[in-house]
Amino acid sequence: MDRDALLDGLACSLRDQLVAQATSAEEQERPAAERIAALVEREAAVLDEATRTELRRRVAQRSFGLGPLEPLVQDPEVDEVMVSGTEPAWVERRGRLEQTQARFSSERELRDAIERILAPLGRRVDEASPLVDARLPDGSRVNVVLPPLAVDGPALTIRRFRRQGFSGQDLVDQATMPAAALELLGAAVRARLTLLVCGGTGSGKTTTLNALSAFIGAGERIVTIEDAAELRLRQRHVVRLEARPANLEGRGEVTVRTLVRNALRMRPDRIIVGEVRGAEALDLLSALSTGHEGSLSTIHAGSAPEALWRLETLALMAGVGLPHAAIREQVADALDLVVCQGRGADGRRRVVSISEVVREAAGPAVRDLYALRGARQHGRP
Repeated sequence: MDRDALLDGLACSLRDQLVAQATSAEEQERPAAERIAALVEREAAVLDEATRTELRRRVAQRSFGLGPLEPLVQDPEVDEVMVSGTEPAWVERRGRLEQTQARFSSERELRDAIERILAPLGRRVDEASPLVDARLPDGSRVNVVLPPLAVDGPALTIRRFRRQGFSGQDLVDQATMPAAALELLGAAVRARLTLLVCGGTGSGKTTTLNALSAFIGAGERIVTIEDAAELRLRQRHVVRLEARPANLEGRGEVTVRTLVRNALRMRPDRIIVGEVRGAEALDLLSALSTGHEGSLSTIHAGSAPEALWRLETLALMAGVGLPHAAIREQVADALDLVVCQGRGADGRRRVVSISEVVREAAGPAVRDLYALRGARQHGRP
């Protein structure tokens, strides 16, 4: 067994002792760093000073931080951390997945880390409620799935939150879109056209939406609505609304649909829905068709036509009995542009098309203003 494995095993053992000792009021009053240092000196005095210092750090990580994940969540290049049981953790860097050496030594250690994440948020996950989706104080998103749903042990996913979102110029510099496309979209936002950003999971929809929001006038009142607050707008007059899941008793849920309805009473100049994924689509379409133009949103779809079809399907989920033709009319009235984003095999995220919504005999359709096919860009003057 190598030195790291031995230190990890010893750190876990000392962490268990630390927890056991913390039951007394006298121990709880002592600073955590002092308790850890005393424990290491008593149980590992034969080790050299450098090794004892490293051991103190590992015990602290397992007691109060995210254990072996701590270096990963502190790395500014890591966008997402993915853990499945005691297997090595994976991370996403620059759009590519990489396996790391970080791993939990036991399922118990992983569950302890999950509890340390969720406890300050007032959330709990157990066998009776094995799924949880939460937002950390820094804005990062956390998803947890426990056995028996997660077959290979607890699954923990942390999507890092960037305190400073990408600007439009950043997207151009990173080849997400050409400067001409950014200029077109910026003009559309300033002209109060309604934009829908579509793409698959991890394609960068929210990043692009956040960048485009910078073109909204500084004097406008903006209401943002999200499942978990990720958008970071730079305007002065922004009201951020976040949905709330039901508590352990199944009460207190506030849905995105409820927030969309309420936002109409808040005198918004712009409504930004982080992602349309349910029956709130109908309320959003109604708002956009009755004077709240210039709004922005995202939706899961692989192309601009698919985005329109999905929006129609989600609106029908509201169950109000509107005919399909009426929903299609609302979609045609509400939307002006659809921006489609994709992530390539190389991990790079790119805007693959910008399409205007047009009316045809069968209902709303799209016409490309810009399209990326292979390495070539195509667009109308």
